[in-house]
Amino acid sequence: MKRQLHLNLFMHSRGHHEASWRHPDASPLALTDIRYYQDLAQRAEGARFDSIFLADQLALGGDVSQAPRIWLEPLTVLAALAVSTQRIGLIATCSTTYTEPFNLARQFASIDHISHGRAAWNIVTSWLASAAENYGGEGQVSHADRYARGEEFMTVVKALWDSWAADAVVDDRASGLYAHADRIRPIDHRGDFYRVAGPLNMPRCPQGRPVLVQAGSSDTGRRFAARHAEAVFTAHMAKETAQEFYADVKRLAVEERRRPDQVLILPGLSPMIAGTEAEAQRLAREVNDLTDPEVGRKRLSNRFGGHDFAHLPLDTPLAPEDFPDPATVQAARSRTMVIINLVRRDKLTLRQLLGYLAGARGHYVTAGTPEQIAGLIEDWFCDGAADGFNVMPPVLPTQLDAFSSEVIPLLQRRGLFRTEYQGTTLREHYSLDWPVSSFDAAREPVVQEAD
Repeated sequence: MKRQLHLNLFMHSRGHHEASWRHPDASPLALTDIRYYQDLAQRAEGARFDSIFLADQLALGGDVSQAPRIWLEPLTVLAALAVSTQRIGLIATCSTTYTEPFNLARQFASIDHISHGRAAWNIVTSWLASAAENYGGEGQVSHADRYARGEEFMTVVKALWDSWAADAVVDDRASGLYAHADRIRPIDHRGDFYRVAGPLNMPRCPQGRPVLVQAGSSDTGRRFAARHAEAVFTAHMAKETAQEFYADVKRLAVEERRRPDQVLILPGLSPMIAGTEAEAQRLAREVNDLTDPEVGRKRLSNRFGGHDFAHLPLDTPLAPEDFPDPATVQAARSRTMVIINLVRRDKLTLRQLLGYLAGARGHYVTAGTPEQIAGLIEDWFCDGAADGFNVMPPVLPTQLDAFSSEVIPLLQRRGLFRTEYQGTTLREHYSLDWPVSSFDAAREPVVQEAD
């Protein structure tokens, strides 16, 4: 079968441009109105997207007066979307830093059961200092400590999801036997961060366990992704860096004794689409004109762990030396490298940088015709830069509709994207293997070399 690309809809505010909430084409519904998310999910399902994705932030942003972003708790939203959709995958973000493994394993298993096998967890290690203050911490958790805790967290949740055999539940009313107790096992985990007896108080998930998604691109994050992730969301502003990342993560997956086709790489793409390139560029300028540079300056500071950029003029070209060394940043380190590399490559002013980041916070931003967007997707997909894309419409729902009605049909005619769902679970949409549990006969994974 010809390789097929994967498309995920990233729901964010009223669009991924930070000023989208002000645009007249944006949805009039409140960001706390569940109908807004249900409508977007149903539109994406109608276009045969693989999945939808909800990010999260564990503290209120300092720019809330001018930049609404995330409001409803994502797992709660997934429960509502699970019963208002039928096929599309459902991905939510949850932190290993400020969540207990038993709670998370139970919540995602519940979503997988409610949705009949469509749940996925976007694994994050929280870096916001303000989040630490909301969870009893005295300061920001270091990059190394976050990942050390995250590794043990993964060991625990995987063991919990595997603590029931697939055939443990009998539910035989006539005999009076509900479950085989010998097919349910405690995990008795004792580690540096967690002590969890188990087993999970819920039968095995329809997918074996939820699909695992990850978005860290630092050296530590890449190794974490190669070890655990089945889909990787990543940010690249150039095809060349996307190709390097793609090849490296696939190589690391092989080192972790995994097949590289079981680790999907999905860069972020935020396209403004119109019938002509000039019209698309006009729409991009229109939404850019709604931004406030000082909001962007605050957000840039947050990206670099609170570094003060107030002294930098808006219209003087920047240099990498204007930024702190990424190795010293305890926030999202991979994204700081994306920003510095963009400055180094394009010699941007601060105003230009903030305008670019306003579009999708470091993901690939473009404007063009449906043919141009489809051509870009095909080029990256066929030339070792992506297995698909995390689609981030700049204004919702209008730019989602433009992508669905104009770009997807072009990809379908080129044989690159499905015309109908072939399965009912997210694992089937992504062509992922079912996970082997401790109850299954031991067998070694089949490993092939990366291309």
